[in-house]
Amino acid sequence: QVQLVESGGGLVQAGDSLRLSCAASGRTFSNLAMGWFRQAPGKEREFVASLSWSGSSINYAVKGRFTISRDNAKNTVYLQMNSLRPEDTAVYYCAANGRGYSSRALSDYNYWGQGTQVTVSS
Repeated sequence: QVQLVESGGGLVQAGDSLRLSCAASGRTFSNLAMGWFRQAPGKEREFVASLSWSGSSINYAVKGRFTISRDNAKNTVYLQMNSLRPEDTAVYYCAANGRGYSSRALSDYNYWGQGTQVTVSS
């Protein structure tokens, strides 16, 4: 089992930056691929970014403004979000893929956090 706890969300203005963190426990973090997803009100959960266990494979839905990274010593994955827009408003979820590969597909992720709210005002 893997437990994931997100933090770092909040209310910001358009153009601001936020860094989300996701702390993992319960399994060797360095073997896990990690992903960030988001879900806006009334919409389906969608892929944001993912990172393989080694960090060598990275995928983005929002290229250029968001950066995913990991610190295996801290069992933590981060999502740096810059130049935020009102359309980025959503609950952001961290997820772990026990098979280790970076993926855009929700179905590849075995474990999910509870989510952290990000609200961007115009």
